[in-house]
Amino acid sequence: MKPGTLYVVATPLGNLEDITLRALRVLKEVGLIAAEDTRHSRKLLTHYGISTPLTSYYDQIERRKAPQLLEELKHGKSIALISDAGTPGIADPGFHLVRAAIDAGITVEAVPGPSAVAAALSVAGLATGRFAFEGFVPARHGARCKFFVALAHEPRTIVVYEAARRLPECLAALHETLGDRQIVIVRELTKMFEEILRGTVGEMAALLRNRPLQGEVTLLIAAGEAPAVTAPSEDLTTAIERLRGAGMSLKEIARSLSKERGLSRRAVYQAGLALGHTPDEAS
Repeated sequence: MKPGTLYVVATPLGNLEDITLRALRVLKEVGLIAAEDTRHSRKLLTHYGISTPLTSYYDQIERRKAPQLLEELKHGKSIALISDAGTPGIADPGFHLVRAAIDAGITVEAVPGPSAVAAALSVAGLATGRFAFEGFVPARHGARCKFFVALAHEPRTIVVYEAARRLPECLAALHETLGDRQIVIVRELTKMFEEILRGTVGEMAALLRNRPLQGEVTLLIAAGEAPAVTAPSEDLTTAIERLRGAGMSLKEIARSLSKERGLSRRAVYQAGLALGHTPDEAS
């Protein structure tokens, strides 16, 4: 164990056996463990007989707590950073402490292991040579639609996180903006009720319509096609704004301009969204 070192330690997604021998050794030997949720992490530590002191390090206190932990590192204490599941810093707390440690010249070491992104990609059956991880899907409808519109022509497999309870709304927005693509829903990875669902957006929406879900979901979306229109031209922009000013909805504008200019309705609709006209305004 190197004094004054920050160890970024990956922990199990669910199954407690999914932890490396090195991770167990580091967690036993460091002077302190900074955990996203100490109550959750204590179950893992108790299971393996680890009695290292714990301190909280979650989203709401991350910026405030990082300087305190940095001082301990500067005084020679080794610290392990862990999240509730998977790898810290990947849509979990960790960035501010890691960045501060690097800036202070403190050694930062990865203790690799479980990752929901890598695990989901490995079993999804979608192209994995290149992928884009986009974090959590926004919770609000307008922001959610804009989020997906921005990914409409992403040429790589897209990976996002979503709360299971919001999955129906997420799939509706996905269908509205990106169409009926192939997707894979990976739920409760490595846990007792692990579930992997594959199909189109429409098929998955129908399957889950009357089926409430719990837990966290890793959602994978097949890559998009090259855009018919890479960006709205000035003429198209002017036309959309003119018709919006005349009181037409975005769907009506898409129908009108697609006939007039030989463009796809979806291309015009997405151009309107890119200009800031949300589906809520269009309804």
